[in-house]
Amino acid sequence: MAIILPVKGITPKFGKSVFIAENATVVGDVVIGDHCSIWFSAVVRGDVNYIRVGNFTNIQDGAVIHCTYLKNGTDIGNNVSIGHKAIIHGCVINDYVLVGMGAIIMDKAIVESNVIVAAGAIVLENSILESGFLYAGIPAKKIKALSENQLDMLQKLPQNYLLYSSWFE
Repeated sequence: MAIILPVKGITPKFGKSVFIAENATVVGDVVIGDHCSIWFSAVVRGDVNYIRVGNFTNIQDGAVIHCTYLKNGTDIGNNVSIGHKAIIHGCVINDYVLVGMGAIIMDKAIVESNVIVAAGAIVLENSILESGFLYAGIPAKKIKALSENQLDMLQKLPQNYLLYSSWFE
């Protein structure tokens, strides 16, 4: 059974049709939208600040979503895919974003809509990732404009996770 705990009297809230894997952890000031999925060993830890997640977003295996005490909450938009073992910390991620496996997005970074953050990339504090581009590297840098196929994939990937989560009902 998933670990869902209140912190300082604030209990996580979930929209409709949310899949939470049995070993995922969600604690504190967390609000998850409709049709989301939180996969195996993922941690969404709203203990020191808030975390807000939009609709149709998936947080994949081993990802960690956290925030910064008295400074930065974490806002994740709609139709976002957070890859396996990614770390999202005190930042803003807008709609239709793919955060690749093992990527790290640090405090006060802003990821605009329609962005791919490549696997293993590190997005430094205060970075702004412009809509319509692929970012990669350490530190993450703008690599190229997204192709039509990549933009289409950003639209479809969250729907795939709805299918995958239905296998566990």
